[in-house]
Amino acid sequence: MKYAVFASGGKQYKVEEGSVVELEKLKVEAGKDVIFDSVLLQVEDGIVNVGQPTVYGASITAKVLDHIQGKKIRVAKFKAKARYRKVYGHRQELTRVQIESIGAAKKKTEKRSEKETEIKDQKSKVKATTKK
Repeated sequence: MKYAVFASGGKQYKVEEGSVVELEKLKVEAGKDVIFDSVLLQVEDGIVNVGQPTVYGASITAKVLDHIQGKKIRVAKFKAKARYRKVYGHRQELTRVQIESIGAAKKKTEKRSEKETEIKDQKSKVKATTKK
């Protein structure tokens, strides 16, 4: 079983390939693809990759199906003994996406590029000179 947990719009969603999810509205046209890089957890064939805070190299590709509005929520304000009553509604704008693929995470050894190793070497030289 292959699934992942990702963050979008301040919320977390658990998805599998082929599943349809309603997210906070995204600024992407219907029919286009969108890539989510903020994968928090990924499970594939019993192997669990937990991000710190995100899983390096993991991504989720989804296709935007349409933009919709959620259920209407009634909000009521009331103050006792003041004859104050106010009722209004709200419908959240949502984007419905279909998960096409869950990309594999890269190993930590692949994570470090040449530039990162140069920066680390420079920092270690600076630490060595300041300890004297």
